Amino acid sequence: MRNILPSSGSRLRLDDALPVCRAIFLPVLVPKSTADLGRNAMKRPEKEAVVAELTEQFRNASAVYLTEYRGLTVPQISDLREKLGRDTSYTVAKNTLFRIAAKEAGIEGLDEMLKGPSAVVFVDGDFIEAAKVLRDFAKTNKALIVKGGFADGTVYDAEGAKQLADLKSRPELLAELAGALKGTMSKAAYLFNALPTKVVRTIDALRDKQEKAA
Repeated sequence: MRNILPSSGSRLRLDDALPVCRAIFLPVLVPKSTADLGRNAMKRPEKEAVVAELTEQFRNASAVYLTEYRGLTVPQISDLREKLGRDTSYTVAKNTLFRIAAKEAGIEGLDEMLKGPSAVVFVDGDFIEAAKVLRDFAKTNKALIVKGGFADGTVYDAEGAKQLADLKSRPELLAELAGALKGTMSKAAYLFNALPTKVVRTIDALRDKQEKAA
């Protein structure tokens, strides 16, 4: 396949977007001129295929995070995808198709966040760890904006997504448990039983807060 990505210093712009069907197969959008947008408009079967693929991603993901990528360079996006890992995909598509796919997957409440140039992070692993990656990446790459997300049956706004990132991830919990194993077995047993409960309670409290704010 010929290299149709922009140069390393170029920036991605919404008005330079390819037809959304390419978003599933490429890690980032491939820019074109605005004059090409009309000529490259997808046909109905192509749109249906994209929606079907996105719907499957929404259904299979343990969580999704909605981001704005405007201003990120191609190398920055590649770096983000690498940090997110193989269990997570970073998909760019038109907001209208994201909205349709989310609703077909039974997820409501994302429409307000699907405005402007959007990329969705589909997480197939630890969604707390993914939230941490996004938070840390945004600290050094100001162009990345986390608009919110959906995890464990709850829609989170931008602040809620930040609070998820502050929770302990599975690797952190395992490390804490490993440390306890060096002490007494009774302490380790207590920690083993208490940590999951603590995480669940924290997430439940955060969920209640989001629902009251909605």
